[in-house]
Amino acid sequence: MIAPPDPDRRFTLSKAELVVFNRDVYELLVDLEILLGMAQFLGEENQRSFQALYTANQMINVCDVTDPSTFPAARDLAAAIFSQRNGESQHTIHAMGHCHIDSAWLWPYEETIRKCARSWVTVVRLMECNPELTFTCSQAQQFEWVRSWYPGLYAQIQDFVAKGQFIPVGGTWVEMDGNLPSGESMVRQFLQGQQFFQEQFGRICSEFWLPDTFGYSAQLPQLMRGCGIRRFLTQKLSWNLVNTFPHHTFFWEGIDGSRVLTHFPPGDSYEMHGQVEEMLKTVKNNKDKGRVNHSALLFGFGDGGGGPTQKMLDRIKRMSDTDGLPRVQISTPDRLFSVLEKESSQLCTWVGELFLELHNGTYTTQAQIKKGNRECERILHDVEVLSTLALARSGMFQYPASQLQRLWRLLLLNQFHDVLPGSCIQLVVEDALQYYAEIRRAGAQLQEEAVQSLCGDLLQPKAGSAESTLVLNTLPWERTEVISRTGPAETETLALVTVPSMGYAIVREPLLPAQPVAVRKREDGSIAMENGVIAVCLDMMGRLTSLRLVDSERESVPDGCYANQFALFDDVPLYWDAWDVMDYHLETRKPVTTLLKPLEITLAGGLRGSASFSLRIGKSSTLTQEIILDAACPYLRFLTQVEWKEAHKFLKVEFPVQVRSTNATYEIQFGHLQRPTHYNTSWDWARFEVWAHKWLDLSEHCFGVALLNDCKYGASAHRNVLSLSLLRAPKSPDATADIAHHQFTYAVMPHRGSFQEAGVIQCAYNLNFPLHAVAASSAQCPAWSAFSVSSPAVVLETVKQAEDRPEAVVVRLYEAHGSTVVAWLQTSLPVKEAMLCDLLERPAARGCLPLEQQGVRLSFTPFHVLSILLVLRQ
Repeated sequence: MIAPPDPDRRFTLSKAELVVFNRDVYELLVDLEILLGMAQFLGEENQRSFQALYTANQMINVCDVTDPSTFPAARDLAAAIFSQRNGESQHTIHAMGHCHIDSAWLWPYEETIRKCARSWVTVVRLMECNPELTFTCSQAQQFEWVRSWYPGLYAQIQDFVAKGQFIPVGGTWVEMDGNLPSGESMVRQFLQGQQFFQEQFGRICSEFWLPDTFGYSAQLPQLMRGCGIRRFLTQKLSWNLVNTFPHHTFFWEGIDGSRVLTHFPPGDSYEMHGQVEEMLKTVKNNKDKGRVNHSALLFGFGDGGGGPTQKMLDRIKRMSDTDGLPRVQISTPDRLFSVLEKESSQLCTWVGELFLELHNGTYTTQAQIKKGNRECERILHDVEVLSTLALARSGMFQYPASQLQRLWRLLLLNQFHDVLPGSCIQLVVEDALQYYAEIRRAGAQLQEEAVQSLCGDLLQPKAGSAESTLVLNTLPWERTEVISRTGPAETETLALVTVPSMGYAIVREPLLPAQPVAVRKREDGSIAMENGVIAVCLDMMGRLTSLRLVDSERESVPDGCYANQFALFDDVPLYWDAWDVMDYHLETRKPVTTLLKPLEITLAGGLRGSASFSLRIGKSSTLTQEIILDAACPYLRFLTQVEWKEAHKFLKVEFPVQVRSTNATYEIQFGHLQRPTHYNTSWDWARFEVWAHKWLDLSEHCFGVALLNDCKYGASAHRNVLSLSLLRAPKSPDATADIAHHQFTYAVMPHRGSFQEAGVIQCAYNLNFPLHAVAASSAQCPAWSAFSVSSPAVVLETVKQAEDRPEAVVVRLYEAHGSTVVAWLQTSLPVKEAMLCDLLERPAARGCLPLEQQGVRLSFTPFHVLSILLVLRQ
């Protein structure tokens, strides 16, 4: 297993020698290495392999190692072979220096700064001696580190960028995880990255570069296109455990229909060394022979840095155009993709996600990092919404642009593909949790300042004597929910409130529910709860024996089954402990049935009913859960606390449902997709553990059941069982992974009609974005709404100040149902001009939108993301 570095490891230096470098001997050895590679790997059926072998043999005969004057004759023999040229049809390899540096992994962020400096200074020195060398380099964060800590080196890098040798690629802040960040986080990865490259080097990147992440969301093609990128390079799908991906060069089409030209270097690596074997593998392995005749080869030591070496370059020079080998040229991403674009007429198209059939434990490992990510995405969303509204309402308010950029960059850094997935050492986990704590602290302060500016005259001057509550809603629809508010003498009281979309209301007299929650205990110890929308029955272990929609009497739980059933699995992967969960773990399922405290009523009804229980899990872990039903709420919530002390165990919660469908639906960034609920083919069963964001749903015509969550990502739906992955316990590379106290909430929502019509998407947002309640004065104030959207199919995701126009606001909306729809965006802000822009906030050509009585008219196709610049009147 991959282990963390040993802090007590010691080395003993036993010998140090001074040596003199002998250039002639070195060149001779490289010649021989290439010839022997040709002899060994071209194969016995190829006469060129024998020519290489016989030439190497002649060189040995000619060469007297004690007499340097014999070396030139030996080298001439090699040169004669290397100078024999290829035919015009030979495959061309575009070789590029590369140095993949994980921003954190088996070392903390701080060490990565030094890795970047050591690796990049090596590259700069190589470029001084080899003006033909090109080097591709991703991750704006790493450039920023070197800029801050090594300004002299950075100035040299800028010179080589200007010469076209040191090539920034990727366009993102870090090489982020490709599955778990929210849609808006992915936009900000590109926005922060492309802005940095534009400011520092005068250009944005034209290719997305993500060679090492654990799968690729089906929304990425649209996000790339919106950020000025039409080309994509990775190689990670070569790691698939079950199915071999069928292409190396192809068009990748996202859920909205956007397409990007995609290339996987056929050598299936980003760490080549320029050897004959690698060149031949690149040609032989290429799955698109006949369609394209060019491919990439990335050479240089990677993961922990290092980069290309002189020897790698010298090998490549000898193979530039040698008969029997592919043509190898030092190239650039732009040259490669330009040629591929010209050859693209015969290329195939892959539609939907690029799912990696490996590393699916990373959707669950290090649960506190996952929770920190989801929470901080919410905090930054809310701070931006409230700060933008404060800015629009008051000329005195200073939008906290620089503070928000700092916090976003911390969040984006933690989305690196070994941090957010949890595949890092304990030192990195500690850094990441510290960054989340800083976002929470600073975010709370910024939110308070925004609310103070937005609603200052309504807020309570003295604590403890509040007569009213100010309730703020940062989501784009009206909400009626039960909130907890602090009354006199710091007591917590419940209130049912209605708050308009993206706005606020003063609540003095709470609403009365149309039907209060009824809770009753039955003779057998089970507890029934009902709120007029759903009715549930729970056994003594907190399992659902019944979950009904009141108006239709439709039962969700099959006869003889239990929903909210916890299950524990043995979780011992073959090698990648923190990364993998293997399919065979499913054979070790053990239901959790050891009761510590049977189900008891904790709130007797009215605005809220609840019941709690405790279970023993495994040998030494405990789970306590409060099951909550609120008035008027269409879902049942499960507030869960776990003291987790297991080793190599996997905890899930299961919901068998009375629904038959061959596909389940999972939320992804700015949309959703379907995955099979059966294992018909190897492609189907390789998806035994998948990822989702805030919800997954299993529906048949007119009825379905959704599972919502506030910080989980791992999930599955097999046949009629919906499963949410809660906690893992890997021991490598962090021996303490997940051994901690955990708190999380999930919810179950039965519904009539489709999940779209039932409002599952909105309910999942509501669960993740609680209303904000603040003590207020008793002043009268009408409810106020800043934004609303006419169609439930369209979600207004983001409201922020424009990056380069302080007088303008950017709003980002997306079509969430998978439909073609026209929607009106209404706003009460003083807007004087509206125009479409891309995700980098550049106005679109002919993008002006008329301001009409009903607002701004917007047209959407399925899962389309639209960004709009709203210029405010001063």
